[in-house]
Amino acid sequence: MSIKTLGHHPGLSSDSYSQRQTYKIIEKFTSGEYKSEVHFLTSMIKELVDNRSFEIVGGRVWEFCADDMAYTLQYQYGNVQEIPQNYSLPVDEYPILKDLINNKTQLHKETDSFLQTKGITVYSVTGVGNIINTPNGKFFKYVLGFNAPEILQSFFETLSIISSIATMSLRDLSAQLEQAKIKKDIDRASEIQRGILPEHYLEFNDFKIFGVCVPDSAVGGDYFDYIKSKDTEEESVGILIGDAVSKGLPAAIQALFVTGAVRMAMNFVPKLSHMFNRLNNLVCETFPYDDFVTLFYCELNMTHNRMVVYANAGHNAPIHYRPSTDSYQMLGPTGGLLGIIKDSKYKIENCRMLPGDILVLYTDGITEAHSSEGDLYGEERLMQKVREFGDLSSKEIALKILEDVQTFSTNTVYNDDKTLVVIKRDPK
Repeated sequence: MSIKTLGHHPGLSSDSYSQRQTYKIIEKFTSGEYKSEVHFLTSMIKELVDNRSFEIVGGRVWEFCADDMAYTLQYQYGNVQEIPQNYSLPVDEYPILKDLINNKTQLHKETDSFLQTKGITVYSVTGVGNIINTPNGKFFKYVLGFNAPEILQSFFETLSIISSIATMSLRDLSAQLEQAKIKKDIDRASEIQRGILPEHYLEFNDFKIFGVCVPDSAVGGDYFDYIKSKDTEEESVGILIGDAVSKGLPAAIQALFVTGAVRMAMNFVPKLSHMFNRLNNLVCETFPYDDFVTLFYCELNMTHNRMVVYANAGHNAPIHYRPSTDSYQMLGPTGGLLGIIKDSKYKIENCRMLPGDILVLYTDGITEAHSSEGDLYGEERLMQKVREFGDLSSKEIALKILEDVQTFSTNTVYNDDKTLVVIKRDPK
């Protein structure tokens, strides 16, 4: 069968519409919502045929398959010779399909004597959509063929306008479909991330713990977790907080990766320093060198003096506030960021939690929040608020601080994930 089945007898019997008017008419019915590129093109073919302004009586949509090096029929409508669905036209047999990349709209006279006896004297094709590169040349993703009662120069102009608008619309549609897919993936990732975060409140002996994470977008790089362990003679609970420096979905993936790795490591690596060393190497090997992570981990236990052991891989220094002496201690880094330098070493430090003491873990979304004047919230203000709210419960302290940060940074462009974990030992 000849390529002329793409469309035949093209023409536009009237030039009553200017190119601009033609553009507006076509643009109007290409602004709807479509499920796919083929859905858009088939809808456009139907609209063109049904709109008598163009005197187009039939049309077809063909889609390029690089594996077969052929165009396959996807749709036909109107006054066209019926062709079996999925009928293919190998490009090697139809030179005009190869030439469309240079002249995307073409009108040709029929030279096949058999088809001439069938009344097919001319045919029209136009390429639309993305360009597909193959070892044998470049091809439009789609080819449209049209039927019309007679051929005029104005029809060539109409096809050119159709081709341009269709290609622009396909580009926009492709972006919309990709954005919709990304949004769906992000919504799912957000659901998974929310499901992995622990319950806000945790009681451990005379420690009352409350954590909260407020991502700046659907997914974020901040994370916290509670890890209970009964592998030793004395029960203990691990508390971690961290921040992946990248943004959005990549940061969320890193955050989930680190929390999962810590949970697994706690069952196999008895020493905290060794766990941090192995975790650092794992991040180095898994993620790009510039996608590093901060992590603070502390362990509460039931010893008489309530000693808290901790390691800090480049995270914001948690604030240890002691109301009995109105004093502060900052639990600074004990090693470098995770994922920067392989085989980095990490020290283990400790502090003692007296009755009434408060330990506040936080991410930089708290201290680096900006006011409308450009001022930073800062560590000093955070310490003041810990003192101001010190008589409240761990939950109330966390929520009061978050409220203060949000009020402080109202009407500012800069924003970031905000995470807080407040640990308070019961007063006597």
